[in-house]
Amino acid sequence: MSNVPDFTAVILGLILAAWLGASAWAVWTGLAMKKKAAATMRQSGRLGRLLETSPALPLLVRSDGKLEASQRLMHWLGFDYLPAHISELHSNDAGMSRADLEGLTQDVNLAQKSGGSFTRAIKVAGSDKALLIHGGLADQKIAPNGSALLWVFDATDSQNQIEKLRAENEEAHAAFDALSALIEAAPVPMWHRSRDLQLTLVNSAYVRAVDAKDGAQVVEEGIELVETINGVSPKDAAAQAKEKGEPHERVVATTIGGQRRTTQVVDVPLGKSGIAGYAIDIQELIDSRKEQRRFNESQRDMLDKISAAVVQFDPDKSLQFCNLPFQRIFSMRQQWIAERPEFPRVLDRMREMNRIPEVRDFPEWREERTKWFKSTGSIEENWMLADGTHLRVIANPTPDGGLLMIIEDRTEQVQLASARDTLLRVRTATFDNLFESVAVFAADGKLNIWNHQFASIWNLDEEELGKHPRVDTLMQKMAVQLKQPARISEVRAMVRAATSEREQQSGQMSFADGRRFEFAAIPLPDGNALFTMLDISDSRRIELALRERNEALVEADSIKASFLSNMSYEFRTPLTSIGGFAELLDNEVAGPLTEQGHEYARAILQSVKRLGMQIDNVLDLSQSEAGALPIAKEKVNLNKLVEEIAAQFADDAQAKNIEMELQLDDTLGSALADGKRLSQAIGQIVDNSIRYTGENGRLLINGSGNVKQAVLHISDNGPGMSAGQQSKAFDSFARSRKKTGENVGGLGLPLARQLLLAHGGELTLTSEPGQGTLVTIHLPRQ
Repeated sequence: MSNVPDFTAVILGLILAAWLGASAWAVWTGLAMKKKAAATMRQSGRLGRLLETSPALPLLVRSDGKLEASQRLMHWLGFDYLPAHISELHSNDAGMSRADLEGLTQDVNLAQKSGGSFTRAIKVAGSDKALLIHGGLADQKIAPNGSALLWVFDATDSQNQIEKLRAENEEAHAAFDALSALIEAAPVPMWHRSRDLQLTLVNSAYVRAVDAKDGAQVVEEGIELVETINGVSPKDAAAQAKEKGEPHERVVATTIGGQRRTTQVVDVPLGKSGIAGYAIDIQELIDSRKEQRRFNESQRDMLDKISAAVVQFDPDKSLQFCNLPFQRIFSMRQQWIAERPEFPRVLDRMREMNRIPEVRDFPEWREERTKWFKSTGSIEENWMLADGTHLRVIANPTPDGGLLMIIEDRTEQVQLASARDTLLRVRTATFDNLFESVAVFAADGKLNIWNHQFASIWNLDEEELGKHPRVDTLMQKMAVQLKQPARISEVRAMVRAATSEREQQSGQMSFADGRRFEFAAIPLPDGNALFTMLDISDSRRIELALRERNEALVEADSIKASFLSNMSYEFRTPLTSIGGFAELLDNEVAGPLTEQGHEYARAILQSVKRLGMQIDNVLDLSQSEAGALPIAKEKVNLNKLVEEIAAQFADDAQAKNIEMELQLDDTLGSALADGKRLSQAIGQIVDNSIRYTGENGRLLINGSGNVKQAVLHISDNGPGMSAGQQSKAFDSFARSRKKTGENVGGLGLPLARQLLLAHGGELTLTSEPGQGTLVTIHLPRQ
């Protein structure tokens, strides 16, 4: 029994030990759990803080629509409190729009039922904040019973960026569309090549240029606009642009629309996008340049022909062009001009040639002229050179910054102006000292100029004339001087006709004092009229006397012609009888004659023949001077005619031992003339030469001619003629006397001249005393 208490004590001890151990374990476990709870609380705080600062905030929507969310999310939505239900997320000044809320509600309901996810962007009312919501079914551990977990992102910046990118994208699309439309509508062919240099795109102008159906055909068949020229194909040119990384330009001949045109082709590298190209038709530009070049050449040719000097300088002040007058005036050599000297050097050269005015400070003068390039208008100067040359210089800046100078030599104009002033003074003095009365009326009828004689003849006051009265007023004052005052209207009408109708008229008028004047109204080149008056009172009296004398002379000439005709007839009758009887005596009809008797009879016959010829000459000369000599023209062989005349006078020449020589060229030929009258004229000259040439003389007849006329030269070595004798040689009634007392003259040369004039020919005489006489005959062929 003694052991029972011990066992009980042991058991109790074990229980106590166990309870103590359990208490210790409980204490240790409690401490561990407390430590873990503290750690968990710390971690939850960190996670809460991370969640509050994260870019996405959770929004839990339970199956009944109730909400669980942080206060920060409510602030994003613009609420000061947490709405209890999803339907309360819309408000007039906070939350989301009704449309966004309806869409979000549908997305949440669909996610709760199907377990799918969604994404939606919404705008917060009353602000520019944009939110992006990603949602789906919540995990059962987070929210059971079909709740939806929404993660809300603040997408304001990204949404603005997206909107900006979207706007830029739309602008880029619009610009691309506009650029595409512009390229398509471009009038010049344009194309695009891929990186392998194949055509990928062409515009309508390209299609029209190559006569293709559409762009697809061009791209598919690879139709090139430019053919291969000098071994360079379009792809080669594009490859060069690609290799160099810069545009490649070239000018080639291209067929566009069936016509050969010159184009400028440009290939533009676009990096990885390929190569673009376009072709510009520059045919008209080239033609215009050629036309401009031809125009410049023609203009310069024209400038070389004008009298003014022209010189043009480029914007860099180098000489571009100068005409020949400029080179002549300033003594510029072409080689020096070809160096295109600058404007200051040209002025230096002008100074060297003394072709600029004398100036005290030449550098300053040159600098002032150099400023002409920047002038805003034309500059005009007058240069007086040391040699008296007067130059007018006009400098005009050109739009491109150059300078055009025109230099006119006005020396002659200045001299003419001075001479004109002198002439005006001389004219005034001359007008005032003229014997005639002179007045000039303007086109409007006013008296412009008059001389003292005009005022004196019409008895007009100089002071009144100084007021330049009109012709009507002036004529009323002048009418009282006329014998018939009404005739002043004729003078007025003539002055008006000279000014308005430009007709010259004249007439005569008598003054009341017996004087007679001849007047005329003459139109002047400047539109004025010149009125002149000349006192013809004395000349009128002389004219009447001369008329009476002329009538007497005409009557005397008629009496002379009648006398010559009657006397010629009266002479012929007894002369014929004398010749007939002398011929009977010579033929011994009345009986035999001695040798001396026969000689007398022959002398009578010769004298009768010569006297008959003289009578014929007198009649022919009278008819020729009166223009009534008949001329019957026919073709006459001049060589034969001259030979017959020479044979006719051979005996007379032999009687005086005169050597007669003929030198007749074949060119003498023939002429349309009256053979009898022409033979008579030449015979008179030959007879005259034989008659006045002394013994053992010489007579030469030379004949030649051309297509238009025949020429005869009849010369002798006779005594010749003095100047006084030559002046009377063709006067039929003038005779001169030699120192020996022998008369010189007669009808020979006057008659020969009249006969040749009747043929349209000409006779000239050349002679000197002691040198003989030369008579030249010019006879037209027709």
